[in-house]
Amino acid sequence: MTSTARAAHSNTGEATIETSASTANDTAHGAPPRRTRLAAWARPYAPDALVCLVFLALAGWVTHGLWPDPGSRVMALNPEDQVLYEWFLAADTKFFFGDLSLLTDRLNAPDGVNLLANTTVIALGTLFTPVTLIFGVPVTFALIAAGNLAGTAVAWYFLYTRVLGARRFAAAVGGGLCGFGPGIISQNNSHLHMTAQWLVPVMVWLVVRMARAADPEDDIASRRKVITSGLWLAVTVAVQVFIGEEVLFLTAFTLAIMAIAYAFTRRQWAKRVAPGFLRGLGVTAGTAVVLLAYPLWFQFAGPQSVPNGVFSPHYFSADLASWTAISPLSIAGSEASKKLSTGAAEYNTFLGWPLLLVTVVYVVWQIRRPLVIACTVAGVLMAWLSLGPDIVLNGKRSDIHGPYSVLVGLPVVDGALPMRFALALLPLVATVLVLAIDKALRDASRTTRLVVPGVILAALLPIFPAPLPTADRPALPEFIAGGHWRECVQPGGVLVPVPLPTPPQPWAMRWAAAADAEFGLPEGFFIGPYGSRGKASMGIAKRPTSRLLEKVAKEGGVPAIGPDQLREAREDVAHWGASCVVLVDAPHRDDLRATLDALYGPGTQVADAWIWKV
Repeated sequence: MTSTARAAHSNTGEATIETSASTANDTAHGAPPRRTRLAAWARPYAPDALVCLVFLALAGWVTHGLWPDPGSRVMALNPEDQVLYEWFLAADTKFFFGDLSLLTDRLNAPDGVNLLANTTVIALGTLFTPVTLIFGVPVTFALIAAGNLAGTAVAWYFLYTRVLGARRFAAAVGGGLCGFGPGIISQNNSHLHMTAQWLVPVMVWLVVRMARAADPEDDIASRRKVITSGLWLAVTVAVQVFIGEEVLFLTAFTLAIMAIAYAFTRRQWAKRVAPGFLRGLGVTAGTAVVLLAYPLWFQFAGPQSVPNGVFSPHYFSADLASWTAISPLSIAGSEASKKLSTGAAEYNTFLGWPLLLVTVVYVVWQIRRPLVIACTVAGVLMAWLSLGPDIVLNGKRSDIHGPYSVLVGLPVVDGALPMRFALALLPLVATVLVLAIDKALRDASRTTRLVVPGVILAALLPIFPAPLPTADRPALPEFIAGGHWRECVQPGGVLVPVPLPTPPQPWAMRWAAAADAEFGLPEGFFIGPYGSRGKASMGIAKRPTSRLLEKVAKEGGVPAIGPDQLREAREDVAHWGASCVVLVDAPHRDDLRATLDALYGPGTQVADAWIWKV
C-alpha cells in the first residue's frame, strides 16, 4: 500500500471511528442518532407531502389520456385551442434567450401578433423553454395542463392550513375542490391561462398578511411587514399578468367584494386597520405601475392591439339551469347537460344541486362568522354576474336583465366572459366547506365529527372529475418532422402552408410549433384588429390568393387563372415576405397542386411535400 493510500485509509478509519463515537456519545447522553433526528424533523411534514402526492396523482388521472406520449395525443374536446396554446408556448421560448419583444412576427406575417392582447401564458412558456426545446411543445403542454391542476390544489391546501389554521383533512377537501372543481376541469380543455391559478392563494395570503400587519393589536403588527407585503403582492400581480390576466381580474374583483363585506361585519377592526392597509395597497399599486406600465400600454395601445373584447357577453352567458346540473366531465355527469353551455371548455357553473344545497345549509350554520358572510356576499354577486346581460333558462333567453348588463362595453371588464365569473365560486364554496369541516372536527360530539364531513363528501362525489377525453394527434408531415422545411425557408423566413391557417382550421400552426416557431406564417388563429376600424377579431381578413386556395380546398376544381390572379399571387407573397409555398396533405390536394402550378410555376417535391419557391 502506498503512503497516500495508507493516509487515506487512516483518515477514513478515523472519520468512521469519530462518527461511531459521536453516535455512541449521543446515545449515551440520551440524544437520538442523526438519522432518527432527521426522521423526527420530517415526520410533521409527511401528511402534507401525502396530500400533495394525492393531488399530483389526481392530476395525472385527469390528464392521463395525454400520457405517456403527448406527441401522439390531443385534447379531443378542444383541439383547435390546443394548437393555439402550443404555438404560443413555442413562440414564448424567445423570451428565455433575451428577446423581450411583445410583438411577434412569427404569425400573421408581416404585421405580427400582439402577445399581450392574446392569452399567451408568456411566463409559463419561458419557464418551460428547456422542456420545449428538448422534448417538444406537446410535452410542455401536457405538463402544464396537469401541473396547473395539482399546483392550484396544493396552493389552496397550504393557504387553508397555514393561514386559515384548518385541519389537514378539511384543507385537503377545500384544496381539491379549488383545483379539480367542474369549472377548472372544463377549462383544462386547452385553456392553460384559466387553470393556472396557483398564484391566487399567494395573493390572498399577501392581502391577509398585509391586513394583519396593519392591525396595531395583532401579534405580527409591523409597518415593515405592511410594506414588504405590498411589494411582494405587486410582484405576484406582475407575474400573473404574464400567465393569465383574466384570472387576475376575477381574483381582484372577488377580493374587493370580500374586503368590503368583511369590513362591514367588523367595523371597529376595519377602522383600526384601514390606514396601514391602504398604505400597503398604495405600495402595491405604485410598484405594479412601475413594473407593468409598458406591458399594459403595449397591450392596449401598442401595435396590433385591440380596443374591445372579441367575444360577445350575450353568447358567453351562463344558463341559470346549469348551476344545478352535473358537468358532463364529472363521474356522475350526463351528456344531456351539454346543451346548458357554449362548449366543453365552459362548464363553469355546473356545481350540481347536492353541493349547492349543502353549501347553503352550512352557510346558514356558520352565518355569524365574518369570513362566511364575505364569501357568501361575493359568491352570490359573482354567480349573478355569470348570468350575463340577459337571463337564460334552459337555453331560452328572457327579457330579464342581469347585473352584468351595466358592465357591457366597459374597458377591461368587457374582455372577461360573464360565465367565467362563476369560476370564483370554487374557492368561495371551498372556503365555506373547509370552515364547516374544521369546526365539526373540533366538536366534542363524535356524531358531528362524522356526519358533517360525510355529508360534504357525499355532495362532492357526483362532481368528482372523470379523465378528460383525448384523441390521436395527426402525425406531422415528414417535411416538418425531418427538418426538410429548411430547404424551403431559412430560420426567420416566412412559409406559406396551403391552405393557410385560420380560426376554424389552424392546423398548419402545428408545423411552426414543432419547429419552435423558427419560421413565420401568414394569417393564423389569434386575436387581432380586423379591417380599417380595428375591431377585435379572431384572425384577419384573407388576401385574394388565400381566399382562392381556401375555396379550392373546400369545393375542389381548378379555377381559371388569368392575369388578375397571377398579379394577386405575386402581390400576396410579396406582402407576406414569403420564401416558399408548401402543400402537404389537404382536401382536394391534386386540384390545389394544379392551381399552385398555374400561379407559381411547376412545384418541386421534397419528402412528402410539394414546394414552390417564391
